[in-house]
Amino acid sequence: MTQEAGGAGARMGSRGSIVPDRRLGYDRRRLTLRTFVQGGFTPRRRASRRGAGAQDLVDWHEPHLLFLSIAILLLSVTDAFLTLTLLTRGAHEANPLLAYVLDHHPDMFAGIKMFLTGTGVLVLVAMARAKVFRVIRVSAIMHVCLAAYLVLIGYEWWLLQQTL
Repeated sequence: MTQEAGGAGARMGSRGSIVPDRRLGYDRRRLTLRTFVQGGFTPRRRASRRGAGAQDLVDWHEPHLLFLSIAILLLSVTDAFLTLTLLTRGAHEANPLLAYVLDHHPDMFAGIKMFLTGTGVLVLVAMARAKVFRVIRVSAIMHVCLAAYLVLIGYEWWLLQQTL
């Protein structure tokens, strides 16, 4: 339909009437903090709305993300335990934020560490299908985090063996 026949954004209805285009104005698909939070806590659609022939899944997190999330959180707990053990044997915390927490609020160390790790994991899972720099899927970053934690735990275990 041309602009002359009904104005910008208008189309012809089934009975020849002009129907205004409601897509102009506010775009409900914008990514905002509200959509991020609501999308993370409400059930996701599993089937596409595009018709019976569509086979793709929409807004559904892959099951392996649960494994990755739990593994990262468990390795974070292990890291906190090994860090505290190494600190009693003379080591120093390398993370400046957690070093500050250990110096000023040592009783809150584990809680803050779990909060920071948990928040990071939640953001990564919520954005798992997004791409960073239009190249790397965020879910791949979770694999890198898991590998980094495994290397860190191995290094801390080696340090612990050196102090015995």
